[in-house]
Amino acid sequence: MQDAVVIIPTYNEIENIESIIEAVFKQEKAFHVLVVDDNSPDGTAKKVKELQQKYSNSLFLEVRNKKSGLGTAYIHGFKWCLQRDYQYIFEMDADFSHNPKDLIRLYNACYTNGADISIGSRYVKGVNVVNWPLSRIILSYGASMYVRLITGMRIKDSTAGFICYQREVLENINLDDIKFIGYAFQIEMKFKAYLKHFKIVEVPVIFTDRTKGQSKLSTGIISEAIFGVISMKLKSLFNK
Repeated sequence: MQDAVVIIPTYNEIENIESIIEAVFKQEKAFHVLVVDDNSPDGTAKKVKELQQKYSNSLFLEVRNKKSGLGTAYIHGFKWCLQRDYQYIFEMDADFSHNPKDLIRLYNACYTNGADISIGSRYVKGVNVVNWPLSRIILSYGASMYVRLITGMRIKDSTAGFICYQREVLENINLDDIKFIGYAFQIEMKFKAYLKHFKIVEVPVIFTDRTKGQSKLSTGIISEAIFGVISMKLKSLFNK
């Protein structure tokens, strides 16, 4: 059984899905891929099914009934992976904002260097973002500063979605208790691991904004992150 699997959540990613899957499978280390598709009307799942004929033992697909949010897609994927023998479980976007070549660096941070979680970080060494407008950079960087202030975590890129989890981390987090579905989901997962004293490291990566397809960012997702962090911190204090 392969020890590492990359979860790629999708909704209307027909322009990217074949290329990103092929790119993952071209890496020096072998990874399995699990696509969690939210019943994309553009045929994303159909394309994955076609690719499964070529990658029958390493490409897997879970199709959900409707678009239900990034967080619930990852939770679905985590549970699927934990039912199998994977030891390293990755989060990665479908749109090439996360470079598949960096997968091995995140893997080695855990496998070789003993991290429980490795984060592909845009901000651990300055600001490494390509093709974002200044307003988006300020929003994202400011959000991470805000999260550090409220939670006490020293993570510089708390909203990052390019992550490697050791299996033990996900086994020790109550996935059914995760409340948030957007960027706040990424913060909540890191915060839950932080409270359990797992070793979290940041690996510097260059984040490149998508060139194909549409961003899923919305004002509702931003609002969830801003107010969710405060409620999450308060809840942690009362649960001590």
